[in-house]
Amino acid sequence: MESKIVGTVMPVLELNMQPNDKIFAESGELSWMSMAIQMKTGASVGGQQGGFMGALGRAFAGGTFFMTEYTAVGGPGLLAFAAKLPGQILPMEITPGTGYMVHRHGFLCATLGVQFSIGFQQRLGAGVFGGTGFRLQKLTGQGQAWVALNGEVVVYDLQPGNTLRVHPSQVGMFQETVQFNVVTVPGIQNMFFGGSGLFLAALTGPGRVWLQSMSMQHLAHAIQEYLPKASG
Repeated sequence: MESKIVGTVMPVLELNMQPNDKIFAESGELSWMSMAIQMKTGASVGGQQGGFMGALGRAFAGGTFFMTEYTAVGGPGLLAFAAKLPGQILPMEITPGTGYMVHRHGFLCATLGVQFSIGFQQRLGAGVFGGTGFRLQKLTGQGQAWVALNGEVVVYDLQPGNTLRVHPSQVGMFQETVQFNVVTVPGIQNMFFGGSGLFLAALTGPGRVWLQSMSMQHLAHAIQEYLPKASG
C-alpha cells in the first residue's frame, strides 16, 4: 500500500491499495474510492476489540458506533479521505508501547492491527464545547494510522516534569507517556468559557505533543454572531 497526502490547506489522504490490502475508518469518513474497493460496516470490523462495549466506548469518545473496513478486491484500488477543516494530515506509526491520545475528531483511518478506543473524557461545564465535555481518542496496537489536525500544527518535546497548559480544544495529539490533567485557572469569566474559571489542559512530560491552532469550538464561536437567529 502506498499513501500520498494531496493538497495544502484542505489536504486529502490518497491510498493506493494492492489486492487484499485493508483499511478501517469511522463510518461516514469516506471521500471517494475506485471500483476495486469493497466496504464492510459493523461494530467490530477492522480488527477492533471489545465487541459491543468497545463500540459503545468509541461512540462516547466522540466517534461513531460503527466502523467501516475497506478492502481492495481483484486488483489495485484507490481510497481517499479528506480533512474536514483547514489543517494537516499526519501519518503515525503505531507500535506496542508507542500509543497516542488524539482529539475527538482527529482519527482519520488506520491499517488493521491498530486499536481505536476512548482515551479520556471529562465534563467541563456548560460554556465549554456546548456542555458535551472534553474527550480524547486513543490509538494503540501495531500498524499505520493517519490523524487530521486543524490549522497550523506546533510540536513540542516535553522533558520529564515540564508542563504546558493549553486550551483543551487546541490539544491535537500527544504520546501516551505524557501525563494529562484538566486544571482550572481562576479569575477569568466570560460567556464562552463559563464557570468560575478557565479550564486548561495540563500536559506534563516526558513525551511529544502536537498542538493545533484551529479548533471546531473556536471556529463555531467566531462565526456564531453571523449565523441566522430564530425570530420571536
